Parts: sequence; structure tokens; C-alpha cells
Amino acid sequence: MKFKKVIESGIIAGFALAITLSAAFGTNVSTKAANQKPETEFAEETKEENEVATIEKTENNLVAEAAEAIETAQDSAEVENAAVTVQQTNVEAPVQMVNEEVSPWASKLMPNVEDYLNVRSEASDDSELVGKIHKGAVADIVERGDVWTKISSGSVEGYVKNEFCVTGIQAESLANEQGTTYATAVSGGVRVRAQASSEDGIEILDVMEEGGKLKVDKEAPQVEGWVAVKCNDKTGYVSQEFVNVELELGKAISVEEEKAAIAAAEAEKAKKAQEEQKKAAKTQKDAVAASYDDVTLLGALIQCEAGSEGYEGQLAVGAVVMNRYRAGYAGSISGVIYQRGQFSPASSGRLESVLSRGVSGSCLQAAQEAINGADNVGGAKNFKNAASGQAGIVIGNHVFF
Repeated sequence: MKFKKVIESGIIAGFALAITLSAAFGTNVSTKAANQKPETEFAEETKEENEVATIEKTENNLVAEAAEAIETAQDSAEVENAAVTVQQTNVEAPVQMVNEEVSPWASKLMPNVEDYLNVRSEASDDSELVGKIHKGAVADIVERGDVWTKISSGSVEGYVKNEFCVTGIQAESLANEQGTTYATAVSGGVRVRAQASSEDGIEILDVMEEGGKLKVDKEAPQVEGWVAVKCNDKTGYVSQEFVNVELELGKAISVEEEKAAIAAAEAEKAKKAQEEQKKAAKTQKDAVAASYDDVTLLGALIQCEAGSEGYEGQLAVGAVVMNRYRAGYAGSISGVIYQRGQFSPASSGRLESVLSRGVSGSCLQAAQEAINGADNVGGAKNFKNAASGQAGIVIGNHVFF
């Protein structure tokens, strides 16, 4: 509207000026041009003509200036209209959104550690430990930070240090490396074949029930339409259409969950130990004819090896000697005890020292019971210090195997 008014004002001013000048000077000029004048009036007429010319020139200049003003106003109006058009175009044009697929790993994190990474209640090394996220586990990113990142995994929510983690493509690559991929049967009767073929005559390694899982063998040759799996320490193949293949990763474990897991593991260990003890419960074998000296010698060895232990530990040492005798290590009890490199007290002089001082009653009793056929070590023929880590039946300070 502003430029429109400028244009209209310029046009009106130009026409008004032209009409005014014409009215003021046009009649005199026309009259003088039409009538004949004497020569004495030529000078006066020439003067008037010059004035008219000057006025006409001025009029022409004013009209030109008015036209130029009008043209400028028009150009400005066009510029404004163009700007308005661009502005309207920008406002009205719909924004085209690019629909890019976002990787699910953009919001996930994995610990890049040898064992586990601590999860803390706050973004500080001094804050409370709320859990651990072990190698091969995954977490969702709750809030990113420059040094610490807040995560959620399993029942644990807390902060982990960025320098020990990877995200995005690196996390995905690490997950494929550390995670375990399983093939789960979507129906019953899925056959696991020795070769990637449905032809008759192919060996069937196993038949999967619905929901059954087998570990995918990533190192086996890959065949289109088939999934290589581990089956009874062999590589087999299942038809891809009958299984779902998924990568499984671990989750963080809270402090409470870790304590419960440790307690459960200890309980399981104790249970297995009890089962081992039951297996090694005292059995009765045939008695062996032995002299008083044999009983005393065996009692002295028992005292040297387990004199400070309970009766079961003492009987266990006697049972080992008798198991060796029955196995033919030597032709007599004394032969077994003095066999070279077997029982250190026999070669060090300790055995003779005990014999000279006298053998304790419990050790003599254990010796006699062992000779009579009692065996509480399950036929074991050897023993070591329990701290050695040797597998076997632990009784007192020794492990028997």
C-alpha cells in the first residue's frame, strides 16, 4: 500500500505541474507565434522566447524527474512484492521430512572390558555401587554425559564411565562378537541334519521341540536357506523357515542379585560335596589277615599323616594304604608303607619315632578298622593337602583321589 501511494502521488504531481505551466505560459506563446510583430519588438520577443524556452526546459526537467520518481517507486514496489512473494512461499510451502531409519544401537551401550564394569548411583567414582554390567551385556542409554552416562539394564539403573564403554556401530560389532546367537524352533519336530540338505538319507542328528534352542555355529560354512547349529558337539543344519535366529546378550546385575547368586553357588557347591561324601560313604570290604605289628605300623603311619585330625580323617589314611595293598602295590602292609617315594614319614624317620614313643589309641583303632575292610574314601589310593586344589573327596586336611 505504501508504494502504491508513492506512485499515485508522483503521477498526480507530474500532471499537475504540466497543467500549471501550460496554463501560465501556453497562451502568450501561441499568440506571439501567430501575430506579426515589428522589428522593434523583436528584442523583446526574443527575450520572452528565451524565458519560455527556459520555462519549457524546466517543465521538461520536472516532468522527467517526476517520471523517474514514478519509475523508482514502481521498482521498489516490485521489489517489495517479490519479497512478500518469497516470504509467503516460505511460509506456505510444506517442509519435506526425510524418513531415515535409525539404528536401534544408537541408544544402546556395551562395556568394553575384560570382566565387568561398575555401575554407580551417581556420576562419581566415590558414589555407591549399585551393580555390575559384565562383559557381553547390553544397556539402554538413559542420559548421555561427557564423562559418565546414565544407563538402564535389567533391574539396574545408574552411571557408568564412558571411557570403558562403546556405543552405536562399535557396540553392535562388539555384541555380535561377544553375544551368543541361538536358533529357536517355531514348531515341533524340526530336524537337525548332518548336512544342509533335505534329501532322503541325510543323517538326522536331533529333532527340536517347539521352543527348543540350539547355539548357532558362526564358524561353519553358511548355506542359503539353512542355519548351522551346534548339536551334541557336532555341526548340524536346520531349515531357516522353521527357526527364529536371535542374538542373546546379558544384562547388568545388582549388588543384591550378585550376593544371592554367590550364596546360591555356594549352596550348590555344598550340595555337590555332600553328594560326593555319600558316594564315598564307608563301605565294608573283606578283612585282611594282619599281625599285631601290621596294625601297629599302620597306626603309626596314620598318626604321622593325620594324628591331629578327626577319626574320619585317620580312617581315610588307613583306607588308602589298604586299597593299595588290595590293588597289589606290594605283597604286604609293611611293603606298601615302605614303598619307595610313597609315604614321606617312612623315609624321613618320623614313622620310627612314633613307633618308639607309642601309637595313640584312635590311630590304632583306625588302623584295625581299615584292615578289617572299612573304606570311607571310595577306593581312593592317593591323597594330598586339601589346599592343593586337587579334585576328589575332602576329609579333614586332605583330599583323597
